[in-house]
Amino acid sequence: MGYFDISILLFPLVIFCYFFHDKNGLPTNWPFFGMIPALLKNIHRIHTYFIEVMEKSHMTFVFEGPWFTNMHILATVDPANIHHVMSKNFGNYPKGSKFNEIFDVLGDGIFNTDSTVWQYHRKMAQSFLSNPKFHQFLIKKTWDKVENGLIPILDHVSKHAIEIDLQDLFARFTFDTICTIVMDHDPISLSIDFPSVPAIKALDDTEEAIFYRHVVPTCVWKFLRWLDVGEENKHRKAWQILDTFIYKYIAMKREELSNGRTPKNKEDTELSTDLLTLYIEQEQNQKVLVDSQGDKFLRDTILNFFIAGRDTTSATLSWFFYLLSTNPQVNSKIKKELDNINVLMNNEKYFREVNSKLVYLHAALCEALRLYPPVVFQAKSPIESDMLPSGHHVDRNSQIIFNLYAMGRMKSLWGEDCYEFKPERWISEQGKIRHEPSYKFLAFNAGPRTCLGKDMAFTQMKLVAATIIQNYVIEAVEEHHVVPSISIILHMKYGFKVRVLRCQ
Repeated sequence: MGYFDISILLFPLVIFCYFFHDKNGLPTNWPFFGMIPALLKNIHRIHTYFIEVMEKSHMTFVFEGPWFTNMHILATVDPANIHHVMSKNFGNYPKGSKFNEIFDVLGDGIFNTDSTVWQYHRKMAQSFLSNPKFHQFLIKKTWDKVENGLIPILDHVSKHAIEIDLQDLFARFTFDTICTIVMDHDPISLSIDFPSVPAIKALDDTEEAIFYRHVVPTCVWKFLRWLDVGEENKHRKAWQILDTFIYKYIAMKREELSNGRTPKNKEDTELSTDLLTLYIEQEQNQKVLVDSQGDKFLRDTILNFFIAGRDTTSATLSWFFYLLSTNPQVNSKIKKELDNINVLMNNEKYFREVNSKLVYLHAALCEALRLYPPVVFQAKSPIESDMLPSGHHVDRNSQIIFNLYAMGRMKSLWGEDCYEFKPERWISEQGKIRHEPSYKFLAFNAGPRTCLGKDMAFTQMKLVAATIIQNYVIEAVEEHHVVPSISIILHMKYGFKVRVLRCQ
């Protein structure tokens, strides 16, 4: 049961919205129904529709839901508003109870918490990611998966002329690497036989269900949850699968540590440990987290890192190679840069030395993130009433939505060529990466909640991209339709079917 099923449930609204048209392309606030008819009518093209609304409303629009639903949403892509909420008045805009309710599956993880619990997560993640040896640890683990997983599959499918879903390939790659980094366990989902991995599908199902909770009144999705049908039924089952998967490895890690862990070899002692071990060893310092003790807290932590480390990177790589397939001149420039620097993709130590020199590749990845941000939108709610720089008033019952997909396609922000894939816009006259304010380029969040894993993501993406571009030609299957999915993560709805050719 998806958005069509929700439309059937709200049949009177569906009929209503087809008989009455919105004025000036903006949603009309009808008596009783509010603006929900326009949303239902355009939900199949929600990303494009949001761009249209933002352009016609000068980047900020107030959406009113049906009467008695308490659905008041201020949608904005105005950088001044974003800077105000994310930085200047950060303390007034926590995740809030409504966010926690919609993202309940995330529990007390870093994405879903505020104040003390969030600060604890932030401190732990920072100590892990800023460890001087972590970068070496990250590249080694990523390269191991490239060498033993990615390359053998690409060689196999190119040799036998097999079409593959590149999005699925990247999802498996990032799932295996994040499991290794977070839990010290490789599920080996990236193999030639493409095994079924319930946890991967469960993550996708959960993210789609969370999206639908944003576009229907709270009372509707809660009613569907009570009935245990549609997206809510799928969400419940996915939650159970994820719990089973994560709790299994928490138990294994606890047993391993209780028996006394010893490094497998000398090299292991020189590398940073996995995140799960770090959290378990620090449990005695979690006394402030009275309600978050034990395995559930660890489960919440791991699931949040799964979404951060798997979905964002795999989605970006998928759209990146899709853009390269439609812009071969960019692919050629990246390959020329790699050849000039002489990046050897059979040596991860050498890659560490040249990583910072890959300017054009970095710019191309930034451009892919601008056009196809992996996290489509962010939501905030004020503790106290506030006035935004745009002049819009928000009260405690309001929800503020930033749409990153629409933001990257605003001509007022990025110019008349904003729909073009143009890495050059990210390179300065001095040949360095041009800095864009985080409240304009929100792919890695902004303010105190700026993504700590930004460098990690770029390192992984560059290593994967450089390996593929130097050794393979990726050809998109012409008849395959590529469109964004309707989810909180910008996946491709039907995947990305390609043919892989070995470079001569």
